[in-house]
Amino acid sequence: MQLYKSIILVDDDPINNLINKRLITKLSITEKVDEFLEAEKALQKLRTLDPKVPALILLDINMPVMNGWDFLNVYLKEFPERKDEIFVLSSSIDLQDRQKAMQYSVVKGFVEKPLTPEKMKGIV
Repeated sequence: MQLYKSIILVDDDPINNLINKRLITKLSITEKVDEFLEAEKALQKLRTLDPKVPALILLDINMPVMNGWDFLNVYLKEFPERKDEIFVLSSSIDLQDRQKAMQYSVVKGFVEKPLTPEKMKGIV
């Protein structure tokens, strides 16, 4: 049962991306998982997608160059028409990060790493 046309993983850790991609593939909730080590590359991908087809975006906040907060600020400016579901997926246990994430209207939730089948089912 596929619930999303695509899922976008944005995390600078290639091991996290590999594990998360395998988990998502095993759960059969999408036909396509794109993984990005750099937030800017994920934004470039979004620019090529049909704005009427929402994606699920799992976003790390602690990344070099462009962090998750920067990604969200650019996303809000560039993609007001998109209806993607964005979940922050972070190893941060800082309550302030959780509160800050939920101040963004496009963020649907905050999930602590590691991603598990139970957490993924809670997202979908």
